[in-house]
Amino acid sequence: LAALERQVFDFLGYQWAPILANFLHIIIVILGLFGTIQYRPRYIVVYAIWTAIWVTWNIFIICFYLEVGGLSKDSELLTFNISRHQSWWSENGPGCVRKEASMSGIKGLDSHSYVSVIGCALEYRYIEVMHSSFQILIALVGFVYACYVVSVFTEEEDSFDFIGGFDPFPLYHVNEKPTNLLFKQTYL
Repeated sequence: LAALERQVFDFLGYQWAPILANFLHIIIVILGLFGTIQYRPRYIVVYAIWTAIWVTWNIFIICFYLEVGGLSKDSELLTFNISRHQSWWSENGPGCVRKEASMSGIKGLDSHSYVSVIGCALEYRYIEVMHSSFQILIALVGFVYACYVVSVFTEEEDSFDFIGGFDPFPLYHVNEKPTNLLFKQTYL
């Protein structure tokens, strides 16, 4: 549900890189749930590996919005340089007042307007950081759960011997009767 919520807000902001990452995340979560329901440890292992990638992606998003290193929240990196869109929260955050100023004096830009946002209770970059932090928390819980489920499934597989059942004897035990006594009935 948290990934779907994040997908909606990334679609509203035309953030194409996060949209693709969220879509892939939703598919892998469904695969992990399917693996849990159908007792398929390999699918759950794929989910566990994905959670490590997902945590890395969300750390990148946190660094992007906090402008760590050479990253800038004003760059077009998350939109693949296709558009100049930003996070949906930049104009629609809690308490934000959006003011549009028409730019009719410039030829060719009659339909466009300049948007200024004032009075935000919380900057949009902190909202994005909270979203990513929450995703990291969920992913870490999912990783621990996935490891536990895989260990339970593999433990259950090793506890039952399909040939001998629950016999305490070894899998291949030697018959105490000689082979000529075993085939005696067939000759009678």
